[in-house]
Amino acid sequence: MYEWTLGINGYVLIGRRWEEFMTVCEYIHKSYSLDDKNILIIYVHNLSFEFQFLRKRFNWKSVFSLDERKPIRALTDMGIEFRCSYLLSGYSLAKLAEQLTEYSVEKMVGDLDYNLVRHAGTPLTEKELKYCINDVLVAMAFIAEKIHKDGDITQIQLTKTGYVRDYCRKECFWHHGSRKDNEKVYYAYRKLINSLTLTPIEYAQLKRVFMGGFTHANHFYVDKILHNIRSFDFTSSYPAVMCSEMFPMSSPEHIVLKSKEEFLENLENYCCMFDIEFSQLESRIEYEHPLSKSKCATIEGYIEDNGRIVYADRAVTSLTELDYKTFSKFYKWKNCRIFNFRRFKKGYLPKDLILSVLKFYSDKTKLKGVEGKEVEYLNSKENANSTYGMMVTDICRDEIVYTDEWGTMPADIDEIISRYNKSRNRFLYYPWGVWITAYARYNLFSGILAFGNDYVYSDTDSIKVRNYKKHIKYIQFYNKVIKYKLDMCLTHYGIPTELTAPKTIKGVTKQLGEWDDEGMYSRFKTLGAKRYMTEKDGKISLTVAGLNKHVAIPYLLDKFGDRIFENFTDELYVPPEHTGKLTHTYLDYEQSAIVEDYLGNIEPIHELSSIHLSPCDFTLSLTENFKKYLQGKILEMR
Repeated sequence: MYEWTLGINGYVLIGRRWEEFMTVCEYIHKSYSLDDKNILIIYVHNLSFEFQFLRKRFNWKSVFSLDERKPIRALTDMGIEFRCSYLLSGYSLAKLAEQLTEYSVEKMVGDLDYNLVRHAGTPLTEKELKYCINDVLVAMAFIAEKIHKDGDITQIQLTKTGYVRDYCRKECFWHHGSRKDNEKVYYAYRKLINSLTLTPIEYAQLKRVFMGGFTHANHFYVDKILHNIRSFDFTSSYPAVMCSEMFPMSSPEHIVLKSKEEFLENLENYCCMFDIEFSQLESRIEYEHPLSKSKCATIEGYIEDNGRIVYADRAVTSLTELDYKTFSKFYKWKNCRIFNFRRFKKGYLPKDLILSVLKFYSDKTKLKGVEGKEVEYLNSKENANSTYGMMVTDICRDEIVYTDEWGTMPADIDEIISRYNKSRNRFLYYPWGVWITAYARYNLFSGILAFGNDYVYSDTDSIKVRNYKKHIKYIQFYNKVIKYKLDMCLTHYGIPTELTAPKTIKGVTKQLGEWDDEGMYSRFKTLGAKRYMTEKDGKISLTVAGLNKHVAIPYLLDKFGDRIFENFTDELYVPPEHTGKLTHTYLDYEQSAIVEDYLGNIEPIHELSSIHLSPCDFTLSLTENFKKYLQGKILEMR
C-alpha cells in the first residue's frame, strides 16, 4: 500500500495507509447503519487484483466468484459490498473514460510510473495524485451513468454479459413489455421451456458430446513460410447457425437401435447424441483429422497429429449426428459399436431469441471498420457471441468458495438438475448451445474438405488457404446455401429477411453467415494451433497464446528485421520485457519488511496478503510427439 483513493457520490478521499482506509470503512458502516440487508456497494476496477490485498482485512459474509481468485462480488460483515467494475464494463479505465456520455472525465494515461518503488511515506507529485483521483472519477462517472440508464443501482448487472442474458430473457418472456401486458406470450414460452428437461445421465452425456471450435493447422505446412495465403472468415458463425438451423426441441428420448438403416434414418430426422467405439480407426485424408484425443474416453494404439487422432486401434468417444457425418468423410474404420443413443425432435430456436441475436449482430455490424471504435466493436462482437455463451453455460459447475482461503465445493448434480428443470426464470435449454458449436464445426469442415490440399489453417470460424481462385465456386455455393437457410427460418416466423444483412457505417452490406474474404497475406507461417505470423499490406501481425503482439512484434522486427519469418520457429525466445505478459504470484502469507523507495526514503511495510506482478519470458516450443510426427510426414513427402 502506498496510496488509496475512494470516491463517494462525486467526492474523493485519498489516504496512504491501510489503517486510514479501514477507519473510513468503519465510519461508512456506522453512518449509513449498514448490515446484511442495508448494503453499500463499492466498485473496484479489477477486483480480482485488489481482493488479494483486501481479503485478510475484512470478515466476509459471502464471496461470489466464477473462478478461483476472480471474485465478482464480495460482501463484508460491515455491509460494504465490493464489486468489479471492469467485468461490468469490459473496458480499461482509459477506454471507459471515452465511453462516458453524461460526464467528461479524462483518464490520465502514463502519469504514474508503476516501475518505481513507492511506499506510504513516498511523496506523490501533483501529477501523480491527479492520476489517482481521475481513475476513481472515471469509475464513479461510469456507475452514475449506469444508475441513470438502468433505473437504480439494484438494477445494475454483475457483468456486461448479464445485460445480454437479461435482454434476451425479457424478449422471450414478454417482448420487453410487462408480464401483465403479454401474459399469453409468457405462458406460451413457459410451456415450451417446461417441456425441455434433462436427467443427470442425459446432462452428463451432453457434456461428453460438447466440443468447442476446431483450431488446427495442416501439418504439411507447419514451420514453412507460405506466400499469397487467402483468409476467409464466417460472418458471425455462431449467430448464423442460431438463425438458420434446427435444434433440440424436446427432452431426449433413449432409443435401442435395431439396424444400421434405423441409425442413419434417425441421423437425418432428429438431433442425435450417442457414444461410439471405433476399432481400427484410420484417417482417409492426410491433411486434417477432426477427432481430438482429449474427447476420447478411451484410446489405445494411436497416432496423433498435435492432439488430433490420425489412427487408433480402439477409440471411444461421444458424437452428435453432425460430428458423425463429418467423421464419415474424414475417417474409415473396421468396426464401430454405438450405445447410449438418444434423439431430440428438431425445430428452430424461438422467434424472440432469433430476433435478439439479429439485434446484437446489427449493433456489431454498425461498428465494424469504424476508426477509433475498435474496442467498442470488439465489445459489441462479444455481446453477439454472448448469445451463444449464455446457452452453453455449464449447469452444474463446482462452486468456488472463499472463507479464509480459496476452495471448491463439488456440485450436487441431482439437486442442480432438478432445480434447473423446475426454474421459472429459465428461458434457455443447454442442448441448444451444444448443437450451435456442432453446426459451426460441420460448416467449417465443409470448407476444409472443399479446399483439400490447399487448406493451410483453421480456427473456429476462419480458414487460411492457398490457390483460393480454384475453389471460389465452393465459396459462392456455400454463401447461397446459408442465405437460403436463413431466409427459410425467418420466413417461417414472418421475420423480414433483410435483418440478416445490415450495413456498416460505410454502407457495405454484411450478410450473416457468409464466407467473408478477409484479404491476402503476402507471407504466412504457422507452428500449430493458435501459433501463426502473417504479413498483410506490409504490416506484420502475430497470434501466439502467451505473447502480446503489440509488444512482441516491434522486438522481433528490431532483432530479426526482414528475416522475422525465418526466425519465427521452434525454440524462439522472447525476453520478459518484450512479451507484454505478467506472471501473477499470489502471496497468501503475512509479510513485513523495510523498503527503500526510488527517492531513498525508508519505511517499514506490512501486508497480510498481496500479489506480485513480474514480466515473464516466453519460449516457443513444439511438443516432442508433434515434432516426430512432422518429421515422419516430411520423410513421406520426400
